[in-house]
Amino acid sequence: MCDYSLHAVASRPAKVGDKLVSTKFPMTVTRGFAGEGEPNVAVCVLPGTELSFEREVEYDGGFFRKRARHTVARFRTVDLDNPNRHHDALEFPDGQLILLTQLEPGQRATILQLPAVPARETQPEKAEITVSRAEESLIY
Repeated sequence: MCDYSLHAVASRPAKVGDKLVSTKFPMTVTRGFAGEGEPNVAVCVLPGTELSFEREVEYDGGFFRKRARHTVARFRTVDLDNPNRHHDALEFPDGQLILLTQLEPGQRATILQLPAVPARETQPEKAEITVSRAEESLIY
């Protein structure tokens, strides 16, 4: 998913193995992921996607830069009921959530796994039961 603030930026869906860079996109008020070699194209990540970073994740903590102390994360969306808030976030193994727009630019990550997409539910075919006359007489 690409946050609402990136709708004016060219985008593409994430793929397994993509090399991403945390980026502040020009002419926007947000940060997100761009593909290596594609600095002006936002890579849209689905909730549940697993990422691995080259080093501990750093983010803007107000006055100081902070570290998440982890190199793996799962992409999540948060506060979807509030349309005026950034929704894209990373969840770390200890449960810590960091908004994507807080990531320090220039951090490199790799998409390890996309979320499982449920197979289309199919209606089970009705089994046809045939009963012989002899079996029928046993039933009644």
